[in-house]
Amino acid sequence: MNRLTTEIWIAAYLTRLRLATIPAFILQKGDHSAGAVLVKLNTLDGNARCFQRRFDLMTGEREWAVLTDGVEAEVDASIEKQKGFDPDLWVIEVEDKAGRHLLDEDGLG
Repeated sequence: MNRLTTEIWIAAYLTRLRLATIPAFILQKGDHSAGAVLVKLNTLDGNARCFQRRFDLMTGEREWAVLTDGVEAEVDASIEKQKGFDPDLWVIEVEDKAGRHLLDEDGLG
């Protein structure tokens, strides 16, 4: 089975967010074909949450899991640390007061 490139997945994700009128921005571009993705959800109240995709060894499924959660500055520091480990990393910031990120919708896992 062929997998989508990271760049195509991100374009589709940003389109879904735009259609739901949820602002999102690319903070860092990574490897176009196979870079990992972090999604920072900024709730615009000083807090944020960062999601990363994980592989579940028991089920073989890929799922979005919280990497870090809390004060926005602490979440940003965690993202910076991850960027130091992985230069091919993509970072997307989603801004939504209601906490919507759409990562739990079909087709985005």
